Amino acid sequence: MSIINILRKTNNKTLFTTPSHDGKICTMHKFYQWYRNDISETDAYNPEEALEKAEKKASEIYGTKSTHFLTNGSTSGIIASVLTCCDKDDRLLIWEKSHKCHRNAGTLAGAQIIEYELNYNKEWGIYEPLSAEELEILIKKHEPKAVIITSPTYEGMVSDVKSISELCRKHNVRFIADEAHGALYPFSKDLPQSAVNFADFTVQSLHKTAGGINPTALLHCNCELSPKDALNKINTTSPSYPMLATIEATINYLNSAKGQKEIKNLINNIKELKSKLTNLEFYGDDITKILIKKQGLSGFELSEILYEKFGIEDEITNEKSTMLLTGIGTTKQKVNRLLKLKAI
Repeated sequence: MSIINILRKTNNKTLFTTPSHDGKICTMHKFYQWYRNDISETDAYNPEEALEKAEKKASEIYGTKSTHFLTNGSTSGIIASVLTCCDKDDRLLIWEKSHKCHRNAGTLAGAQIIEYELNYNKEWGIYEPLSAEELEILIKKHEPKAVIITSPTYEGMVSDVKSISELCRKHNVRFIADEAHGALYPFSKDLPQSAVNFADFTVQSLHKTAGGINPTALLHCNCELSPKDALNKINTTSPSYPMLATIEATINYLNSAKGQKEIKNLINNIKELKSKLTNLEFYGDDITKILIKKQGLSGFELSEILYEKFGIEDEITNEKSTMLLTGIGTTKQKVNRLLKLKAI
């Protein structure tokens, strides 16, 4: 039985167990249904077995050795990956401006953290992805145990994960891919190549682009190492089964014909938008990250116009450009609101 079906099942046992709200006391009525489905590891439900089956099914969908559901965001996946790969004093390569969890992971592992730089694109105010050639120089210089690559970057710049994977295997370096913003990649040939089937460990945030709720995520493993011990060390022993059920449902949706049609519609809607907004410049490898700039305006000025004049809030802005995040849930109607930018 799936986690989803367990939560649908009517339980006829009397439970003197956690959670003590018993699915009846609800301190915030708006979440009444959530409370009703908030269960724990009891014999009456046996959700642990359902979780194991759901993760195994996910692994088959993604083509990995194992896939693990995360309810503490991609952060927990990155930390678990590093703890699995690195021992005390091992060298860990991270981008100097990477998400703080990369450094925190290295610190928790007791690793020697070595920072690398990325080329800065002055025209767009963003950093370009790391190439395999650049990485090989770093590997030969520092001889790391593992490297974390952020791909895609926040703004949608993507590394050649296949070439990087081949390089890391050649030099016996563990490759950890922070693909938090690329959860849609495995389900569309029109999007950049996912690291899921190339990196030793790949982390994806379902809540960023794939329609999941905060902070659901996935940790994919494609090597002989298992992150289970590390996950047990950093994760709660009382996971949220409603959240885990949403992960299962999200994966099922992404893997369905309906879900993949939704992704295709999103891409087509953005392509149509770009063809009409000829007054703006676009950039990036990932079409779902709408990175724009306007001649004569700074990124911050453009962001302010979007917010104050059109009631549109962007995801991230820099001195040159601004980025509007889209994903599952971004309807054609929502995309078409950006047609107002013709007036800028």
